[in-house]
Amino acid sequence: MKFSRTLALILLFFAVYWSFKSLMPSYNANEDVSINSFSTDRALEHVKQLSKEPHAVGFPGHARARAYIISELKKMGLETITQEGYTAGDWANLSNVTNILARIKGSASGDGKALLLLSHYDSNPHSSYGASDAGSGVATILEGIRAFLSENKTPKNDIIILISDAEELGLNGADLFVNNHPWAKDVGLVLNFEARGSGGPSYMLIETNRGNGTLIKEFTRANPKYPVANSLAYSIYKMLPNDTDLTVFREDADIEGFNFAFIDDHYDYHTALDTYERLDRNTLAHQGSYLMPLLTYFSDADLSNLKSLNDHVYFNMSFFKLISYPFEWIWPMFGIAVLTFILLLFTGFKKEVLNTKDIFKGFVPVLVALIVNGLAGYFCWSIITWWYPDFKDILQGFTYNGYTYITVYVMFSLFVCFYTYHKFRKTSTPNLLVAPIFIWLVICGLVAQYLKGASFFIVPLFGLLAGLLVTINQKKPNSFLMVFLALPAVLIYSPFIKMFPVGLGLKMMVGATLFTTLLFFLALPFFGQLKSKGRLAYLFLLLFFAFGITSHIQSDFSEVRPKPSSLMYVYDADNDSSLWATYDNVLIGWNGQFFKNNKREANGQTISSKYRTNLSYVADAPKKDIQLPYIDTVIDTIIGDDRMIELCITPKRDVNRLEVFTNPIDLKSATVNRVELSSYFLENRRSKLVTHYISNNDFTELQLKFPKDSVLELTLYEASNDLLKHPEFSIPERPKNSIPMPFVLNDAILTIKTLRFE
Repeated sequence: MKFSRTLALILLFFAVYWSFKSLMPSYNANEDVSINSFSTDRALEHVKQLSKEPHAVGFPGHARARAYIISELKKMGLETITQEGYTAGDWANLSNVTNILARIKGSASGDGKALLLLSHYDSNPHSSYGASDAGSGVATILEGIRAFLSENKTPKNDIIILISDAEELGLNGADLFVNNHPWAKDVGLVLNFEARGSGGPSYMLIETNRGNGTLIKEFTRANPKYPVANSLAYSIYKMLPNDTDLTVFREDADIEGFNFAFIDDHYDYHTALDTYERLDRNTLAHQGSYLMPLLTYFSDADLSNLKSLNDHVYFNMSFFKLISYPFEWIWPMFGIAVLTFILLLFTGFKKEVLNTKDIFKGFVPVLVALIVNGLAGYFCWSIITWWYPDFKDILQGFTYNGYTYITVYVMFSLFVCFYTYHKFRKTSTPNLLVAPIFIWLVICGLVAQYLKGASFFIVPLFGLLAGLLVTINQKKPNSFLMVFLALPAVLIYSPFIKMFPVGLGLKMMVGATLFTTLLFFLALPFFGQLKSKGRLAYLFLLLFFAFGITSHIQSDFSEVRPKPSSLMYVYDADNDSSLWATYDNVLIGWNGQFFKNNKREANGQTISSKYRTNLSYVADAPKKDIQLPYIDTVIDTIIGDDRMIELCITPKRDVNRLEVFTNPIDLKSATVNRVELSSYFLENRRSKLVTHYISNNDFTELQLKFPKDSVLELTLYEASNDLLKHPEFSIPERPKNSIPMPFVLNDAILTIKTLRFE
């Protein structure tokens, strides 16, 4: 019996391992792949060529990346065109974009909708090499289309290839295509390939304005081999401010689509570490495993009938791929679970296996484990950044040793669970199971009401109910049967333990600790049998300390784990002053030398950025000969009750960005480079008017209308990313154990000038 329990425990741990291992295909270098199949090696060659240098909009590498993609499409015999124009998107981020387009004619051309394959070729400003985000997506499409065309089959539907531009700046390329290109009205479905890290499984996320029922059915019929998707992830995705190009198709044209994006190794996201070498080869293979069956299926499917008013709950599980069922099943399944629980309670009391006193005692370990582990996860990031304050400078919130931290907190959670239940070992397993079932029923009831996408939580609960049924009727149930009943919970929930802190940062470690605890409850019919819960508790405590020490050893910064750092030179023309500025919470020697004598907190002198990061320190700087832009007032007139002003702002040095802010004023209309900013933006903006990401040192033309009695103040922030190369400065090279801090204006020369129109 003891041997069988040990073997069953090993089987349970193997199931945890398999729940991760089975998510993705395995990449085999130099594998002999037929010309008609997707080759990860061939796709990797595209990634290598696209990620040789940063290629954000306005950078020299941007044009080179575009030329490479056009060349590869033409090699396939595809007629390739570009679409160029200014657009500001929904966020008033203006740029002159160049989309790359090609079209494969289908046999039913003109009679049906087209399938659109989408990814973007620009990298994030200013240091990202864009290998994963989104060189991997472009490479997946290029290799997938090559393999598809090599079969010499004519698809039923047209296939449009859109390699968009300026996604990183505000989804600008997608905005230009959807709202200005004639092909947009032909699109019936979009497959979009993205990245928010450099590895891990690629998650499928649906974009739809209505129900997802038809999309899920069609996706299942396409039968990708490694689907990783669940309706909870999309419910969370919809709550977050992160959009992709596909969002524009949904919001502006009511076009459905699928996103495929990976999020592991989040510390590489938008950094100088997003390189060819760091892209996970298994991840790229996973993207290919999505594209090929979907391309084959949807190129011949009816794309004009994908709308649905019905939603489906869906989740992936090993061996079963994608499982789905309609929302209409949610409450009946919950009702069946509640009724089953009541019947089991009645049976247990009737057989005198259950008693009220022990049932209430069973709530103690449940609450202790949830509270202790919940608090540990909740304060995780605060504790880590208190101990290692320089981790605050990793703005993604996921450190290089983040996976070790997840392991540390999972080990701690398991220690708490095993130790707590060891203290209640004299209480029979059936009595201990009542409280976890009750807690899980409460959770399932709440998600059924408020977060329907998570309603698949009820599925593993039936395994726990079955465990209660067995333990009520058998004093010594079969250990392997108990493990078998826990397998759905293990295979579904184990990846969630990693997904939350990886995708949302270590501040969401509470998701990992609580899911570990709740998963432990679902396996309690088996764990309750174990006589060694105390020894297992101390084993996990030992592992907690071992991994904790490992995380400390990994906490230093090095060439492999470089610290993000920032430096700016700011010239304020309004008061003729110059400053050094940084976003760093903890300075390193490289930028610290500029703040030695008069470092002070920024005190509101800041330019906000993603994650609401503000400048941390400033210091006086020597005045340099930095030219301000030339500002020409073209029109300043009053018509009726309105004043109209037109300005042309022309750089007098090589610049990358111009930001324009205003005082609180009611702007009736605003046009930038002949692009009208939306009324919604003007009504909901704060002080920002527009950010122009400049190409070829182009001018910025502003046309503003506001009440004639109002006073308008415009503050211009003109920036160039050339601080480290500018001849006026002698900035030493950044050390190899540091990289430019992403998401903020960095390595930049910034000038500030205020205009007042009374």
